[in-house]
Amino acid sequence: MTVKPPRLFPLPQTLFAEDPLPALLERPLPHGDPWGWLLARSLFEAEKLARRLLGSYPAGLVRIVDEDLERLRALRERLQKREPLSDLGCREAVPAEWAALEVLESGSAADLAALYRRHGFAPFSCQTAFVWSGRLEPVARPDPARLDELVGYDAQLKKLLANVGRLLEGKPALPTLLYGARGTGKSTAVKALRALYADRGLRLVEVLPEGLLTLPGLLERLRDLPQRFVLYVDDLSYDAADRGWRQLKALLDGAIWETPTNVLLIATSNRKNILREDWADRPGPGAEPGAWDTLQERLALADRFGLHLTFPPFDQKLYLAAVARHLGREELDEKTRAAALRFALEGHGFSGRTAKQFADSRR
Repeated sequence: MTVKPPRLFPLPQTLFAEDPLPALLERPLPHGDPWGWLLARSLFEAEKLARRLLGSYPAGLVRIVDEDLERLRALRERLQKREPLSDLGCREAVPAEWAALEVLESGSAADLAALYRRHGFAPFSCQTAFVWSGRLEPVARPDPARLDELVGYDAQLKKLLANVGRLLEGKPALPTLLYGARGTGKSTAVKALRALYADRGLRLVEVLPEGLLTLPGLLERLRDLPQRFVLYVDDLSYDAADRGWRQLKALLDGAIWETPTNVLLIATSNRKNILREDWADRPGPGAEPGAWDTLQERLALADRFGLHLTFPPFDQKLYLAAVARHLGREELDEKTRAAALRFALEGHGFSGRTAKQFADSRR
């Protein structure tokens, strides 16, 4: 049986080769009919089509989409007859994949548009963590950080969750700066947001320093998607000569491009003065007045974050409480308490990071 390939949905060319089985090995599939899952995935990979269906689209496009869905169904039937495979899966399907399979089996162009409005398109439909360096890369195994790993910062976490909650509800949320001592859990607090809210459509995108220079391109890609995105900048600190801080300032202060309403910037830093400064950066006697304005503009970068959350250093009591939390105990026995203090005083210091390292060493 000859089957015409779809025109709008990208498929591996090997599906139309003499032996289509290699196409099933390109990515891990859910349990169940492998041909169905492979073809359902193609619905999410049609980004250009998805963007059209998320906006207004002509009736002629509806007809083409309906025809292509029928072609996918015919192709699935052909593949099932040629290579009847019951299961090649290695994981459970996520809700977005189940929804795509339903559209593949019996949906129309209208159902496909509803799928995109609910789940967006690849890679955001099924992945929850990404890295941006000028290029977007999904993270196959995100850090499974949890908020219950953190001890002593309940007030800060309550404000952070309230702010992110506004983002998830479609309300304005404040750009957030988490600053304080090293090892206090600032990064863990941000990464834990993904696991906590992924089922509500939150996606975490870590923006690397080199990625700040192409930040407008990332924002344009995220615009109009149904998901909500936290742009995460870790250990934020710049030299005056770096260009990245200007892109960050434009995101915080406003620029010629409009910031998407589904994006929230959260940064961590060990210092409130984000821009590192030395005496050579200070204008000398007789310098132009504008030189002092430029210096103040750099130093005030942190002020452009609407929400500041301070993570002060650990003391001994908080450190021991964190050790107990990581070990899953209500309190520490004297032997473990002494070992934990010795571990910290041998150069590690009192911090949440040290507490976790000690707990890991005891497992």
